[in-house]
Amino acid sequence: MSDAPTETSLLARVPQPAGLPSRREWSDLELRVLDAVRECCERWGVEKTTVDDIAKVSGVSRATLYRLFPGGRDVLFEAHRVRELDDFFQRLLGQLGDAEGLHLLLARAVSIAMRELTSDAHLTVMLAAEPGQVIGDLTVDGLPRTTRVATAYLLALVEPYLPRAEARRVIDVTVRLVISYFLAPDPDLDLCDERVVHGFLAPFLPTEHRADQPAGLSQETSHP
Repeated sequence: MSDAPTETSLLARVPQPAGLPSRREWSDLELRVLDAVRECCERWGVEKTTVDDIAKVSGVSRATLYRLFPGGRDVLFEAHRVRELDDFFQRLLGQLGDAEGLHLLLARAVSIAMRELTSDAHLTVMLAAEPGQVIGDLTVDGLPRTTRVATAYLLALVEPYLPRAEARRVIDVTVRLVISYFLAPDPDLDLCDERVVHGFLAPFLPTEHRADQPAGLSQETSHP
């Protein structure tokens, strides 16, 4: 197994994910519409929100909406979900820092993801209002989408430590772990705390990838 490269920032190792609209630059008008989708979902729920509602809240005509998002409501909501994922993984990457080694990388990624999910006000509102819809988006309906976007963002970070096929499996399992513990948390296992995650992951990692907790892993990296 080759040693991982040592760039000053993990962000330098992340390529643009091929074929995903999430990493492209959204126009101001598209963002205005997608912000309106979020607001409408919080007001009326996903099922009751119509294209007319989104047009009214965004101040954009139906014709413009269909020009921006050809295909109508389904395409618009898919764009909204992809944008939410894109924002999520960009925030995650921005907090990873220089996590060297697979063990520390995964521990930090899991703890950041858990903190992001548990502190997401929009997600909290939607879970309370439409738990079935949100759980479906996170699991059966949305899991392939989430795994695809996670792989696009994280593969370049995991691949230095593992062959590509194995790196993909690790990302898939990590996504499933985060979603599972977010939806059904264990009161005795605080996965918002990087130190806890580091210890939790150790038995599941190959011996050559296990690492002692770095001395700098302190309360600052745990859930407040």
